[in-house]
Amino acid sequence: MIAAPSTSYIHAYYAKILAGEIVVGQWIKLLYERIVNGLHDGLFYFDTKKASNAIEFIETFCHHCEGRNDYITLELWQKATASLMFGIVDENGLRQFREVFLVMGRKNGKSLFASACIAYMAYLDGEYGAKIYCLAPKLEQAAIVYDNFYKMISQESELAGLAQKRRSDIYMESTNTAVKPLAFNAKKSDGFNPHMAVCDEIASWPAEQGLKQYEVMKSALGARKQPMILSISTAGYVNDGPYDELMMRSTAVLMGTSEEKRLLPILYIIDDVEKWDSIEELKKANPNMGVSVSADFFREEIAVARTSLSKRAEFLCKYCNIKQSSTQAWLPYDVVDAVTQDGLSLEDFRGSYCVGGIDLSQTTDLTACCVVIERASKLYAFAQFFMPANKIDELQEREGVPYRQYVTAGLIQPSGENYVDYNDCFAWFVKLVKEYKILPLKVGYDRYTAQYLVQQMSSFGFHMDDVFQGTNLTPVLREMDGLLRDEVLQLGGNKVLKAHFLNVGIKQEIDTRKFRPVKIDQRCHIDGFVAVADALTVRQKYFNEIGRRLKNIA
Repeated sequence: MIAAPSTSYIHAYYAKILAGEIVVGQWIKLLYERIVNGLHDGLFYFDTKKASNAIEFIETFCHHCEGRNDYITLELWQKATASLMFGIVDENGLRQFREVFLVMGRKNGKSLFASACIAYMAYLDGEYGAKIYCLAPKLEQAAIVYDNFYKMISQESELAGLAQKRRSDIYMESTNTAVKPLAFNAKKSDGFNPHMAVCDEIASWPAEQGLKQYEVMKSALGARKQPMILSISTAGYVNDGPYDELMMRSTAVLMGTSEEKRLLPILYIIDDVEKWDSIEELKKANPNMGVSVSADFFREEIAVARTSLSKRAEFLCKYCNIKQSSTQAWLPYDVVDAVTQDGLSLEDFRGSYCVGGIDLSQTTDLTACCVVIERASKLYAFAQFFMPANKIDELQEREGVPYRQYVTAGLIQPSGENYVDYNDCFAWFVKLVKEYKILPLKVGYDRYTAQYLVQQMSSFGFHMDDVFQGTNLTPVLREMDGLLRDEVLQLGGNKVLKAHFLNVGIKQEIDTRKFRPVKIDQRCHIDGFVAVADALTVRQKYFNEIGRRLKNIA
């Protein structure tokens, strides 16, 4: 089952990337590094026959369908992509990847490649009774890939002879397979049972409706042995839709901060926005430059883009795959892991000055309190988490997080029954002062924090300061990025805090260069991270006033 490295298009493509013969961006480099290392370490398996079958089928039976009608000849990057999609298998010999997220600039043959993949899945994948959907918000958009597929097979007599075009689908009687365009308004009761779903230009899907439709289709995959959702797109303008969610999940996978095994992120995106008008940089978002689209075409488009900000924004989206508001995972796993080794305890900092942070639960689940203490040019964060006693088992089962274990370890304190009792937060800060003589000079909190807790803290003598959330956190996030990468900010052995830092995504406004923290998945928690960010915000804000004392120099 396992192919020799030399025989795989995956290895050939990766070798050219490493040699500098092919220019790609950071996400593609990380993808192929992950795959090649995974094949070497036995985390993935490569089925030569399955990869070859897909590639040979496409090049033998599939025609171009616009502007020309000759047979498709796949480029090396396309052969490598097909090898990833169809050749990487699990220990049972079934396809490893159930979700494929393919992002690249326009005019790089996304729709043609997707149509060819549909043809392979319909004719040669061996799934009897396959249901293949071309999905988009409107039927006209869904019909783009669907029509390309029909034109493609119509030019090949052997394929055309097995297909019947009906009113609403294309049907292959010999395998009871149907290919159908599907709009969002299609009723769920139609009985989705997809072997494959192609989600076209997913960046343009409306946020709430698009997310719901994607989840409906994704949840329907379970009835098949090796189904696939193929999402293809350039960047767009819609925020908080399925494109943003897939991008956050994808970058988390590539950075090693996600445990997902079934998502294949193929992200052809430029690295440096400042070089948006460089042909060399544009190659990173346009792997088919020089084949389906010429460098001269880009030079002409660059000249247009320089005429106005709106044209530039359009160019960044269409050809660079840079959203005007982009979202991606923030910190690589190795960066966070390096600063979360077991270290010092509160006992080691008796008599120290510090800053504090509070992030209260907006619902009923998790609240975080923290202090950040400086010593010998290092910053040490200590966090205490609180969770309602009656919610611990429920949340553990729902989220798959060992909360009971964290309670036993003292990282999470049961507080209240169904809601966190904020008196426990107050008591924790008081304990710092009375038991450890650790004195927070400023405590940052979200302005939506319960005011009675703020008043309680203030009455005791804590200097409270509300921290504006959102893009106002940009300065402290920039500082935190450097502090973490330089291993100045230490998180100790707190596994809950570590998880919360790994769950952080960054939503960046390209034009303003501002960004804010978000969850990489709505089920994740980042409360501990926000508490630390609040603490570092007041440290940054009041450093001229309290910085000397914060250094804790005798």
